[in-house]
Order: sequence, then C-alpha cells, then structure tokens
Amino acid sequence: MVTKNRMTITFYQNLGKLFYAIAMSDGNVRSIEFEKLKTFVKTQWLDIDDLEDAFGVDSAYQIEIVFDWLHDTEELNTKACFNDFISYKKSQSHLFTEDVRRLILKTASAIAYAFASINKSELILLAKLDLELKRP
Repeated sequence: MVTKNRMTITFYQNLGKLFYAIAMSDGNVRSIEFEKLKTFVKTQWLDIDDLEDAFGVDSAYQIEIVFDWLHDTEELNTKACFNDFISYKKSQSHLFTEDVRRLILKTASAIAYAFASINKSELILLAKLDLELKRP
C-alpha cells in the first residue's frame, strides 16, 4: 500500500504512542503484544511509503522504537499517549487516508487481542480510537 501523502517520522512516532497506549490500557504490556506490533510493522507498515530516517532505516520502525522506549521507561500514562496521538491526527488529518485509518484500527485490534482476547479497558480505548478516526 503506497500513499499519495508523504508521511513524516513524527507520524510513525505518534503511532508508536498510540499502540503503546492500547497495549498498556490494562496496566501491563505483554511481550506477545509487542511481538504482534513488530509483525504488523514488518508486514504492513513498511509498505506505506519509502521514507527513511537519518540512518537510512525505514521510518516505519519508529513505531517499534517509540513503543519500546515508552515501555522501557515504564511510562504508564496511557491517556497522555492516546491524547498525543489524537492531537497529532487532528493537526495532520491529510495523512490519515481511509487505508491508513483502516490499518491503524487493524493493528490496534491485533495488539488488543494478542493476549487472552480483549478486555474492557482495551475495548473502550479501541472504541474511542474508532470514533476519532472517523472524524475529519
């Protein structure tokens, strides 16, 4: 999937925040959730565009880097991470095509379902995400 809009490194970093918020919404990030995210980055997100960082690495890997950094620093504020993503989405709405919105929901759902199905906190956050992505 190639988009017509040029993504930015900040776009991918904000996705890392969002996916961390989804995984952490129940108070615990499990390794299987991170593994699910890495699978989606490799099989889905790398195809979005050809943007690379300063080191020549595909910028989609910023999703994993930010997610891992938030987890390593034991950042527990899922609300702040989610709200940062929503603020970014509102300011850069042109990047959120129908295909991108669909892939975001698909990735977020896969993370939520990765460990023992979905729980109430994950379901609530996914519903909020779905509503936000439907807004212009």
